[in-house]
Amino acid sequence: MSRPPRLIGASLALVALLAAGACSNAEDTEAAAATEGGWSFTDDLGTTVELDARPERVAGLNDVASSLWNYGIEPVATFGQTSAADDVQFEGRDLSGVDIVGESYGAIDLEALAAADPDLIVTTVYPVDSEGTLDETQPLYGFESVEQQEQVARIAPVVAIAWRGSAADVIERTAELAESLGADMDGEEVTAARQDYEDASAALTRAASSGVTVLPVAAYPDEGFYMAKAPDDPSLHLYADLGVQFVDPGGEDYFWQTASWEAVPQYRSDVILYSLRGAMTPEEMATQPTYGLLPAAQAQQVYPWEYVGMDYVAQARYMERLAGWLADAQRVG
Repeated sequence: MSRPPRLIGASLALVALLAAGACSNAEDTEAAAATEGGWSFTDDLGTTVELDARPERVAGLNDVASSLWNYGIEPVATFGQTSAADDVQFEGRDLSGVDIVGESYGAIDLEALAAADPDLIVTTVYPVDSEGTLDETQPLYGFESVEQQEQVARIAPVVAIAWRGSAADVIERTAELAESLGADMDGEEVTAARQDYEDASAALTRAASSGVTVLPVAAYPDEGFYMAKAPDDPSLHLYADLGVQFVDPGGEDYFWQTASWEAVPQYRSDVILYSLRGAMTPEEMATQPTYGLLPAAQAQQVYPWEYVGMDYVAQARYMERLAGWLADAQRVG
């Protein structure tokens, strides 16, 4: 999760469209079921979406849409904290058939989304604390308000996957959604991707055995470091389970601990991972005098922290890169 977004207010036109399906809470309904003549999926808030047929046109948040695409489910429209065209998770994809209806957090073109005519909209939901608590009164991730979320739900039903705990579990949950949408999870491509994921996991464990320490940050010129707490981020949680030694920045708040530029030198590590979503680059951080006091910066052991999708392909690709960086890193912290 990149830095808590500055929500951007926008004047959004209401879209008067009938929902493609009805939503209802059903504790006894299977998480995903493709029944004869219909389709249903129960998301991580316990909301069951039921449609007359399997959704063919899927839109949604970049982070989920990119993972579904890695399983063969191409989106018709995307929105997110960045444009899909600038999101590393879509690197190499032909986006000519995808309507990019949002390029910053909460700024969704509802008319364009409606014109894409989705059958289903997918997004994520984040906990509000380290215990994994979900607050149903708050908007799902990607929406600037509950009102905007309700407007989107008039275009098509919305399902949310919870990004909590370890990525290993979120990957399986995302795979369930993909399979319900028609992905062949036993096919050659997915089987190969799963093996790549296992191989990358093993490589990361080997690389992490050197004991180098890692600090993931999102840096801002007027605020200093936002330092991520590995147990609260699914991907970092997974990497920690595989042996990566993340610096514990302390503090009581969920997900982030902050440090002013004056205090930044207190947080020493062998490696720094810098957020790619709206935060400072290493070159920009270098303009701050205290940044140069960090051992990782002095050793030039500063690498991108990608916001990785919850699927085998995306996680394997990033873990392989991370393993390479850690294998080459020296203990300087």
